[in-house]
Amino acid sequence: MTAFLLIWSPKKWPWPELPDVAKRVAAGEAVADVWGCGFSRSILPGDRVFIHRVTLEPRGVFASGYVTRAPYEVPDATKKRGYRLCVDFVYDYLLDAHHEVVISRDELRKHPFSVQTWDAQTSGISIKPIAEGALEKLWIERTGKRARPTVPPPSSQPATSTKEQATEAWSVANKAAAGKRAARVAMYFSPARRSGGTPSDGEGDDDGNHGNDT
Repeated sequence: MTAFLLIWSPKKWPWPELPDVAKRVAAGEAVADVWGCGFSRSILPGDRVFIHRVTLEPRGVFASGYVTRAPYEVPDATKKRGYRLCVDFVYDYLLDAHHEVVISRDELRKHPFSVQTWDAQTSGISIKPIAEGALEKLWIERTGKRARPTVPPPSSQPATSTKEQATEAWSVANKAAAGKRAARVAMYFSPARRSGGTPSDGEGDDDGNHGNDT
């Protein structure tokens, strides 16, 4: 089985829902999530994923799961390429990493874990076989061996997380702003407007940045 590393930086994404999500996973619920996977398109359904907390203590690996959907493109105006790649997966273990991790960053500095780049700048990198084997072995020792979560039949829509919901809201706001600009342009060039002058200043100046205010 191939394993991939996903990165979580609490500086970029505070993830206040994590404690509740961890409780659901601990209760045996098959919790699905979605995560950016950088430039990787080689991840396949059934592959293993581990999540590593970086930038702030406690740093280390705190979650694992199984991929349920291969990388797919999600529109993202903040990226030069206009989209980002994401994968869907289901957790089989998750800790509230605001307080603890399963395998600390210091432990990952030792052989054979040290052959792997753990502090990657992006998610989706493949975990080297020698590190993967040691990681899975230690993971089972500390979390216990568990069956793969039962996943409901896949839908035509990808799973959504708070990250995805925020991105979707941002996209919707920008589309709405673009629609308003188009409507004003159409109004300006309509026969009625040409005879009556330009739109009034009272309509406001819409620069399309409403979705970026937060």
